[in-house]
Amino acid sequence: MPKIPLTWLAESVDLVPDSTPEDVAAALARVGLEEEGIEGGGVTGPLVVGRVLSVVAEPQSNGKTINYCRVDVGEFNDPAGPGHAPDDKAEYPSSRGIVCGAHNFAAGDYVVVVLPGATLPGPFPISGRKTYGHWSDGMICSARELGLGEDHTGIIVLASPSGESEDLGYDADALEPGEDAISLLGLDETTIEINVTPDRGYSFSIRGVAREYSHATGQEFRDPAAIELTGTAGTGFEVSIEDSAPIRGRVGCDRFALRVLRGFDPTRPSPDGMQRRLTQAGMRPISLAVDVTNYVMLELGHPLHAYDLAKVTAPLVVRRASGNETLVTLDDVTRTLHPEDILVTDSHGGHGARPIGLGGVMGGLDTEVSETTTDILLEAAHWDPVTIARTARRHRLGSEASRRYERGVDTALAPVAIERALRLMQEFGGGVIEDVYTDVDNTQAPQPIAMDVDFPGQIVGVPYDADAVVSSLERVGCTVDRDGESLLVTPPTWRPDLEAPINLVEEAARLQGYENLPSVLPVAPPGRGYTHAQQVRTRVARTLAESGLTEVLTYPFMSETRLDQMRVPAEDVRRDIVRLANPLSAELPILRTTLVATLVDAVRVNLARGAQDVAVFEVGRAYRASRMGEVPTGYSGTSITPEDVAALDAALGEQPRRVAGILAGNRVAAGWNGPAEPFTWADALAAVERVLAVVGVPVEVRAEPFEPWHPGRSAAYYLDGWGLLGVAGELHPKVLETLGLPPRTVAFELVLDPLVAASEGALVEAQPVSPYPLAKEDFAFVVPVSVAAGDLVKSVRAAGGPLVEDARVFDVYTGPQVGEGQKSLAVNVVMRAPDRTLTAEEVLGVRQAIIAAAEREFGAVLR
Repeated sequence: MPKIPLTWLAESVDLVPDSTPEDVAAALARVGLEEEGIEGGGVTGPLVVGRVLSVVAEPQSNGKTINYCRVDVGEFNDPAGPGHAPDDKAEYPSSRGIVCGAHNFAAGDYVVVVLPGATLPGPFPISGRKTYGHWSDGMICSARELGLGEDHTGIIVLASPSGESEDLGYDADALEPGEDAISLLGLDETTIEINVTPDRGYSFSIRGVAREYSHATGQEFRDPAAIELTGTAGTGFEVSIEDSAPIRGRVGCDRFALRVLRGFDPTRPSPDGMQRRLTQAGMRPISLAVDVTNYVMLELGHPLHAYDLAKVTAPLVVRRASGNETLVTLDDVTRTLHPEDILVTDSHGGHGARPIGLGGVMGGLDTEVSETTTDILLEAAHWDPVTIARTARRHRLGSEASRRYERGVDTALAPVAIERALRLMQEFGGGVIEDVYTDVDNTQAPQPIAMDVDFPGQIVGVPYDADAVVSSLERVGCTVDRDGESLLVTPPTWRPDLEAPINLVEEAARLQGYENLPSVLPVAPPGRGYTHAQQVRTRVARTLAESGLTEVLTYPFMSETRLDQMRVPAEDVRRDIVRLANPLSAELPILRTTLVATLVDAVRVNLARGAQDVAVFEVGRAYRASRMGEVPTGYSGTSITPEDVAALDAALGEQPRRVAGILAGNRVAAGWNGPAEPFTWADALAAVERVLAVVGVPVEVRAEPFEPWHPGRSAAYYLDGWGLLGVAGELHPKVLETLGLPPRTVAFELVLDPLVAASEGALVEAQPVSPYPLAKEDFAFVVPVSVAAGDLVKSVRAAGGPLVEDARVFDVYTGPQVGEGQKSLAVNVVMRAPDRTLTAEEVLGVRQAIIAAAEREFGAVLR
């Protein structure tokens, strides 16, 4: 996001007198430019100008050579304290002793001195200290120590009357020892970082932000682009725009301007003030030519590109890439170009044969300006925002230029930006600007927008006065023709986002003041609220959270090896993956087909950070490509219709909502009253039971193997009409080893959408509480080990009929007493009638029916 130095902003708009940086940020927020942060003012004094009186080099035992300096700091000289012997004072009656490791200065130079009690950026408080056998009463500063740049090779030399050191151009006669250096170096300047929405690209400049501040406060705006153009548009450096076959209906470039500066001195440094402003705005000073193009881009909002004229062969040709062309960009990376990329090429080797720039994104290395460049060819073009955005993302090459072009740049600004930049280059680097320049202009004038004058009031709900609406639109630069209650509004060239009446509504509302919009609590219409699906998902999440699990939200991306790590078979439907065309990470290129695949990472992160017991769950989507179709690339009309939404939905793959969880470690921590109780497969099944209970849909439970779960410690859940609904239990030991999870980690996963559909409109019948006593019977059946406990319980319930209120297994035994291949299942049965006390004969009848059914269906023998 752009950083705006307030002193720079004040050159284009008068700031409200006595306003603080917070006041300026609040004013910008009123018109929609929210503050991201306020920077600057990180240096507190005393930071002063010092004149070096003497420099004594002293070699040290560690191989370094330090300088012991006596520095005149005016009124700050001769503090009381150690290290200032009477002999020193006699020799240097007005100075301070400072130890310095730099060697780029000499006696007589004017330097920047920070004294004890000051604070440098960091924050880094300064105090006097004993070092290298001397008391150092402060520090002589470098640019990096003051936050003015990255140069740390030497200290800042403000002026060098002796001529032995390169200075920054300050007049030595105007400098006074002890003078405040904070204001001298601009360290008291404040920068505001603002958040710019995609439709407000003009605010990526001092020009745009100054205009918005003027809207917010009524202060006078002075357009920095209002400069007189010199020269004549004609046949300057030849250029040809040959994008004759627009891609996706977009012409890549509709304006291209060029102008030449000859006799430029590339060795001249950028002015200190320019470098400081570039640094404050978050850019690194490089050289005079490059710094000027960046400076003008930040000031006016129009990116520029400078070529070394000696390295360019006329004519320049703007075209799309073809074949397998490559380009080495300024970051020294060789890029394979795509047919949609719009290029700047020159005619070295043939007409438009050599790519020399990725249009609107980054220039090429072959034609960059360097320390030997004396003739500069300066370009300012207008590129299609969609083309630039797709190119920048395709090459993962976001630049300051692309960030502006993809949001929209003023179509009328190209020759003005060139004029402004070349004047600065000429002022600080010399040279002659050629009179004739090139300007190929195929831009279209903004189209008028028809709107009723009361339309903003209808949309916003505030009765805006007609004159206020017209005034607001004119203030943002629109031309308004009014005919009664109808307006014909022509947007300015710097506002490509104003395309429809609804855009004009926003302008009227924000300029009339968002703070003036009344707060009205809308009346909730009856019969609305959460949908059934939302209610089910909310109940499921609440139930799991109340059970002790923590809800997490993981990214829905997974690696290509994750399904292999989970031992998912090749023919499994979870292999039906959706591959991302532009993944956030090359290591996570596909969408998850199971929630457990990404929950694993959340568990691993927590374990890596010292957690010993982790129980997490997520309600989210998994994705499959089985229903993927061709995604529509446009709309059927001027706006999105329900048919468009239906077509888009039809093109999407399956993405049912699911709930999944992983539990690792201990369910109960060790304490004085007993050992720890680890999570077991039963805890995963219990979590599923709780989910099914709140949904209220009966399912069938089967003992079936399903990767990545342990085949003997898991259960599969089936729903009539759907099939496999989910799985719960202990994860396979080899999967746990591969994924780096603790042994015996358990997990569950259920598809929620079919449960939601099955419970839609279902009524849950309340069961009356019987006031009559219950009867309990315990059965211990010896059955083959292949008999599932759930099947036995199901048979017991069916045999007992309505008198069986509950039945559950409470013990399982295997051993020599029951024989090889056999096991004992102990079942507790609770019996009760809703309208009477059961007789002994009724209880006996139920008991006999249960025993008979178990013997008939499973060959069970009662122990």
